[in-house]
Amino acid sequence: MILVVTFCAFGLRWSWSTPTGTDFLTSWSQRWQRSLILFLLPPLLAIATAISVILMGTQGQMIGLPAGWFSYAIAWGFLIYNFFLLVQLIVTGWRSLHKINTYAQVELGGQSVRILELPTMFAAQIGFWQPQLVVSRGLLENLDAAHLKAVIQHEQAHLHYRDTFWFFWLGCIRQVTFWLPNTQAIWEELLILRELRADRWAAQSVDTLLLAESILWLVSDKTDSTEIFSAALSRWTTRDRLEERIEALLNQPESPVQIPSWSFAWLFLAFLPLISVYFHS
Repeated sequence: MILVVTFCAFGLRWSWSTPTGTDFLTSWSQRWQRSLILFLLPPLLAIATAISVILMGTQGQMIGLPAGWFSYAIAWGFLIYNFFLLVQLIVTGWRSLHKINTYAQVELGGQSVRILELPTMFAAQIGFWQPQLVVSRGLLENLDAAHLKAVIQHEQAHLHYRDTFWFFWLGCIRQVTFWLPNTQAIWEELLILRELRADRWAAQSVDTLLLAESILWLVSDKTDSTEIFSAALSRWTTRDRLEERIEALLNQPESPVQIPSWSFAWLFLAFLPLISVYFHS
């Protein structure tokens, strides 16, 4: 079971190809579903398989093959490793939030904002389910009111979609599947799709040209932040991905993306290994 799932996981990840050229024109929902399936299904299959092996124990047989300690130890080791890594990430996130709470707090545009005392331009939602908006002193001093509003609206989009919460868990998956091919490539694709969605949501209430200009200014002025605890308009991106964001804003206006609930039906495939427990005797 462990070998079969490992081969399946590698096969799924190897089927990934980075979008290029006309692939960028594929609808957001199609790209999102494909990326999410290839990102989540392999590790979920591995976790379900490990749980199945543990439930079956070290005694008995399945389809004529005897159970033993070797696979049982591998399954426990895999789950324990993932658990401790998750705890480590949660502790790191908690420390980051504790540090943010020491920043000065002001009212900006009718909402509470934390001020980061840096000359560079930076804005991000940082946290989990209820993140806090953090902006740098340089952003407040260098942007006019119109561009500042565009930046804040983009960050409000991340709050609207709870991006910091969901991408924390996706970031955990990224950490535990570093050994699978194309992990970083698919992670980057999910990040750019997240930003495209936030751009579209913000474009409902601010001028798209102002938003595009804000993206260009902030991307060129980088400030380090923890990727899986923050969602920022200024996050690093390649030139091709930056051009994709600008073109999407200026040439392809679309309504904010809604993900239908039925699109997650494929997640049931991840739990198929659990059925094997019933064939154990």
